[in-house]
Amino acid sequence: MATPSILVLVAHPALQHSQVNRPLMQAARALPGVQVRDLYALYPDYVIDVAAEQAAAAAADLIVWQHPLQWYSMPPLMKLWLDEVLAHGWAYGHAGGRVTQALRGKDLWLVLSTGGTEAAYHPQGYNRYFMDAFLPPYEQTAALCGLRFLPPLVQHGAHQLTPEALHAHVDVYAERLRHYPDWPEIAELAECPECQVPLRDRPTAKDI
Repeated sequence: MATPSILVLVAHPALQHSQVNRPLMQAARALPGVQVRDLYALYPDYVIDVAAEQAAAAAADLIVWQHPLQWYSMPPLMKLWLDEVLAHGWAYGHAGGRVTQALRGKDLWLVLSTGGTEAAYHPQGYNRYFMDAFLPPYEQTAALCGLRFLPPLVQHGAHQLTPEALHAHVDVYAERLRHYPDWPEIAELAECPECQVPLRDRPTAKDI
């Protein structure tokens, strides 16, 4: 069996100040078969090389979105990556009269850090909802592109971690990457749901 190819997309607007994402990125870079792309270093002007990003994603078996949670979502450059790279007619939808899902059959792993503690993501906490309530947009984006959404790795309270807790978290991350796809929970996951976009739901050239 060939060694799986892993693409890690890191999106942190101030990585030099990161308590969690910087050591995670360093650990990923030390692993064979893992390509790490630091989006804010690559695209400080927010001009994304779509062809290069699509080629990197298409070559991977596992795509990792690694970023801090910002306003209950992803940092702006990560969102721009989705907007431009996961294009209609390539990642989802139709092109030339056929369904297109260039990434279908691959896995997507979300690796998040939050400033708030786990207790903050609770109906009695100041964020009012469990963490799972903020994940459906990620999961549905994966489904629309034919990606299997793996159970996310979330580290709460990033600013308050002890060195021991941070080391343990980095170890879990590296071990997961090192042993992919041999994760116990993967065998129990259902196949990616079918989410085909009807032609009428997207404008054609004559409609623009």
